[in-house]
Amino acid sequence: MRLIFIGPPGSGKGTQAKLFSQRLGLCHISTGDLLREAVRQDTPEGRRAQAYMDAGQLVPDDVVNDIVNARFRAPDRPQRFVMDGYPRNLAQAQSFDQVLHQQGLDLNAVVFLNVDDQEIIKRTSGRWNCPNPQCKATYNSHSQPPKTAGVCDDCQMPLVQRDDDRPETVQLRLKVFHDLTDELLDYYRQRGLVIDVPGSGDIETIYQNITAALAKRKPPP
Repeated sequence: MRLIFIGPPGSGKGTQAKLFSQRLGLCHISTGDLLREAVRQDTPEGRRAQAYMDAGQLVPDDVVNDIVNARFRAPDRPQRFVMDGYPRNLAQAQSFDQVLHQQGLDLNAVVFLNVDDQEIIKRTSGRWNCPNPQCKATYNSHSQPPKTAGVCDDCQMPLVQRDDDRPETVQLRLKVFHDLTDELLDYYRQRGLVIDVPGSGDIETIYQNITAALAKRKPPP
């Protein structure tokens, strides 16, 4: 099985991608992991990416594409995989299509976890973290609150919230997501690859909904 998972920030696509990897024996390919590995191995693509990362800038499409392409052209290239965080836009999708075609691989489906923007803002703005490096406990004021508001259950450190989880930041991230992803989804819908799955509910329910939707699809030729 060869899948792409797409969803807004906070939709749980990373969690579902890991579940599919573990339960179906798929290679879980995360853009962030690929970037860090390329930097660690000091590949030419990794050195290019490092320069942007050090400057606090987004790594350009051509560099990300080169890193993904190198993974799929390697001797141990994955035959069965789930993509998490790539492609993010139409240009990346077109580049990915080229490398898949070169390797004789077809996508089975593009899973879109559909979650309302207000639900995403509620989920992410409720996230709080323990800053203690020996603890790193995480909480959510809506679904998994600490026993005492603002205080870690385990080490009693005051909890902090990441800048990325503040409501105003989440709204900006959602705008960027929609600007890029609406065109991307249209591209895959035209090929009949997209399955829309509600991203609300518990993790296991969402997983079962995805597998049921996949089971109704015909395998690629």
